[in-house]
Amino acid sequence: MRMAERSGKFAGEDPFALVRAWLAEAETTEVNDPNAIALATVDAQGLPNARMVLLKDITDDAFIFYTNYESAKAQELEHAGTAAFVMHWKSLRRQVRVRGTITREDGPLADEYYASRSLKSRLGAWASRQSRPLKNRATLMAEVAKVTAQHGTNPARPPFWGGYRITPVEIEFWADGDFRLHDRYRWRRETEGKPWEITRLNP
Repeated sequence: MRMAERSGKFAGEDPFALVRAWLAEAETTEVNDPNAIALATVDAQGLPNARMVLLKDITDDAFIFYTNYESAKAQELEHAGTAAFVMHWKSLRRQVRVRGTITREDGPLADEYYASRSLKSRLGAWASRQSRPLKNRATLMAEVAKVTAQHGTNPARPPFWGGYRITPVEIEFWADGDFRLHDRYRWRRETEGKPWEITRLNP
């Protein structure tokens, strides 16, 4: 599909640049967390799962978020090697849907992001045994005190905490239309580096 057939908010040949543009616009209109995504995974039994996480980076070829590698979501990501997410902006009446493959972002970029977090958030990453049973909040706060004493004011990134990259094989841009006749464009490619096939979809 030629760019001339996609005007206005859908214009452009780079889907990652288009997501960045939509997100930048949402940052001026959304009250809370314009970078929130509903991340979908599947467990070893094939049962779907979903939760909200914060998208922290959009590179030239992937979308990146961070989590505990021992969490339920991480175990499902590692098992399946694939994931999907939807980013919805109620104020703009738009959404982006992404499906793709998963790899760890476990190097300097993860270190840099971890260091940018508040000290309490960095210590919280050390203290939380994410997704596992917790006796009570007092137990969690005692663990926070313990890791604070151990790691001080400049904790290193935990070895069990880091990022995941979703490298998309499919990105869909959706915008609300009158009478529920929405506008939808799907970008699809079989593997990274291949040309995108762009298709307009029925609402």
